[in-house]
Amino acid sequence: MISKAYPHFSSFVKQNFYKKLLHLMLKNHRMIQNFPFYLVLIIIIVLLIMLANKIKVAYPVLLVIAGLIISSIPNIPVVKIDPELIFIIFLPPLLYEAAWAISWKELWKWRRIVGSFAFIVVFLTATTVAFVANHFIPGFSLALGFLLGGIVSPPDAVSAGAILKFVKVPKRMSSILEGESLLNDASSLIIFRFAMIAVATGQFIWHEAALSFSWMLTGGIGIGVLVGWLFMKGQKILPTDANMDTILTIVAPYLMYIAAEEVHSSGVLAVVSGGLLLSNNRHNFLSTSSRLRGINVWESLAFALNGIVFILIGLELPEITSGLEGVSISSAIGYGLLITAVLVLVRILSAYGAVVVTLIARNFITVADSRNPGFKVPAILGWTGMRGVVSLAAALSIPVKLYPGGPDFPQRNLILFVTFIVILTTLVVQGLTLPLIIRKVDLPEYDDHLPDEEAEDMIRRELAKLTVQHLKENHSDLLNKSVFLQQIHEKWKGKIKEESDIKLSSETKNAYLNLLDAQRAWLIEQNHDEKQYFDEDLIRKHLMKIDLEEERILLVH
Repeated sequence: MISKAYPHFSSFVKQNFYKKLLHLMLKNHRMIQNFPFYLVLIIIIVLLIMLANKIKVAYPVLLVIAGLIISSIPNIPVVKIDPELIFIIFLPPLLYEAAWAISWKELWKWRRIVGSFAFIVVFLTATTVAFVANHFIPGFSLALGFLLGGIVSPPDAVSAGAILKFVKVPKRMSSILEGESLLNDASSLIIFRFAMIAVATGQFIWHEAALSFSWMLTGGIGIGVLVGWLFMKGQKILPTDANMDTILTIVAPYLMYIAAEEVHSSGVLAVVSGGLLLSNNRHNFLSTSSRLRGINVWESLAFALNGIVFILIGLELPEITSGLEGVSISSAIGYGLLITAVLVLVRILSAYGAVVVTLIARNFITVADSRNPGFKVPAILGWTGMRGVVSLAAALSIPVKLYPGGPDFPQRNLILFVTFIVILTTLVVQGLTLPLIIRKVDLPEYDDHLPDEEAEDMIRRELAKLTVQHLKENHSDLLNKSVFLQQIHEKWKGKIKEESDIKLSSETKNAYLNLLDAQRAWLIEQNHDEKQYFDEDLIRKHLMKIDLEEERILLVH
């Protein structure tokens, strides 16, 4: 009907279809031609991460530098990063994996400082960058300054985590950094969206922005929790196995992100809130096999995705510099270094400001820790502001035209270049110096957690008491008949014997699995008890031991 009534429209559609099809075929042809190059990149990433672990340097630093070196080799295929691919393909699983790894107890304990760094400090940073860019960079309006500020304001979680792996820092610092990294991407992308609207329309309506901001926060969190709850109930009710559960955990963050973005709320907050919900209830809806297999899959997936995105940052340099027109390279580098200095200074001052506010607020409200951390901890916290892939993806997502068929987007290429300089400088300078500074500075130990050895002994003793008591109260008759349960009873009393070759009856195996469930329940209860000072990482370690033991019993017997 349409083709008969509108022949010109039909012809236009066909032409566009063939053009898109031809473009897709040429693109796929180039990808196939460059496939050996991509395989070599994967091998280089693995080798560089091995080298980074050997020389104790954060691997994002080596990967970015390697990308720069590779991009300068003649006849190397030009790698163009599609920002939508980074936002859709890379960001949801990386945020989801981080949400599963973080301790909810620690996040809630430090919620005030985490919230201030993830939202207030990000807004303060973006505002400062906006005014500095507007004053010092020719042709930069205040709206463009806020756009740049929203792009470069969020520190990168992966970089800080890779660095802190090689040095010992107080638990409170790592918890704050992990919590901040989960939320700051959301706040920075919200600023980025509003700045894009202001640049495109030339106006900024405050009451509309406030309503939109409220919806992005509440809608993002609500959708993430709703989708997470549906996945949790579905996996609990449906007859899934370990393979299906693992696939569903990979699908979940994408559905959370896309569902939130479709209704113009925050996809980042949706993934984080949904991930935290599922992580905190993993023992309620996932089987032992699903938990163990999921950990292995997600560790490998996060390893691959992080390695790829950081080497792509270095490989993107030729594409960024080729579009830099009207500004000399030296001037652009100077602007990038100026914005970097502003970011570092604002973060350090904010860290000290947070300490001052906490010391004042402790007289009026209950704070996580009212003790003065001194001047060393805020300085280290302020020096951990490395930027990464979210900043680059946001910069690349700026359209070439203000609107289809309209004028070029103002200062787009310069924003891209400044963002790249910020990422490169913070990764290399702060990334290489932070471990040295932490080793030189004697950080105060204010952690409320018991020392690892003392906590290990206490958990073992309590589990032993629970095991002996549980066997006597619930399986006293079977205890006299089953050699296996007798050995388990003796094992937890300190007389360990070899039990792996003993054949178990169905009744004995069920009794032992029931015991493991009791141990697991006790550990989870201890983790939820705010008065108990066990580190959640240690609790998770013992929970995994129980999962491994349950898996061994199910497989061997």
